[in-house]
Amino acid sequence: MAEPTGTARDPEAVSRFVEHFAAQLVEAGLPRMPARVFAALLASDTGVLTSAELGERLRISPAAVSGAVRYLAQQHMVSREREPGSRRERYRVHGDQWYEALTNREAVIRRWEDALREGVVSLGADTPAGRRLAETLAFFEFVEKEVEAMMDRWRAHREERFGRG
Repeated sequence: MAEPTGTARDPEAVSRFVEHFAAQLVEAGLPRMPARVFAALLASDTGVLTSAELGERLRISPAAVSGAVRYLAQQHMVSREREPGSRRERYRVHGDQWYEALTNREAVIRRWEDALREGVVSLGADTPAGRRLAETLAFFEFVEKEVEAMMDRWRAHREERFGRG
């Protein structure tokens, strides 16, 4: 699937952006290959590329694309879909990928909170370790509430700025 031709772009400049942004994602903890694949999808006009297109743009093997996409799909950063009338899959990055990724993290935080509650009970709330766990639990509870409120504000801001998405 070829990209629509709109504004002419310098392919080298696009490649530099992809590698630079991917490097920033790696600094933040994303594995290198998923970071490169994600950045390439983000930089494509359609937000959709096939495995072959990703491999060609990034000069990586089909196996590297497959592993990267599997990781990104697990993180809710991309989705897989079938090309109409084909058995080939294509991979899509959505406008709300950050929202989805952060929402997925909220579920992880809730599991951590449950484990921390158990830890406070197991270690005793009046012990130094129990107090440390209780403070950690309070931090995650605070973060969870703040993220929820922030996401509500983001939805309103996004709608105001970009319209219904």
